[in-house]
Amino acid sequence: MDDFHAMVIPGGHSPNWLRQHEAVVDFARAFYASGKPTAAICHGPQVLITAGVLDGVDATCFPGMSDELKESGANYQDVPVLRDGNLITSRIPDDIPAFSEAIKQALLE
Repeated sequence: MDDFHAMVIPGGHSPNWLRQHEAVVDFARAFYASGKPTAAICHGPQVLITAGVLDGVDATCFPGMSDELKESGANYQDVPVLRDGNLITSRIPDDIPAFSEAIKQALLE
């Protein structure tokens, strides 16, 4: 973990494939637990859902997967970007400027 300052999980179809790999899920879980900025946009939270780290946190995602996010125990909100501790989540490509700014601010702290 020492080699990284933040983790950004992309959206699209890749998170569904990524979360099928135990090493990826284990890394995501450990990285989130490290307290460093952990960001996910669009379908990216699927990796964190599989890692089991979203229970009780405030998060957002692509609207079409909001039910999966809620089922994981997260408090879903339909907003462009949401930060809860070291977790930064965002919904869609149009939200990338706000998502990027939130990541930047987290890295500056």
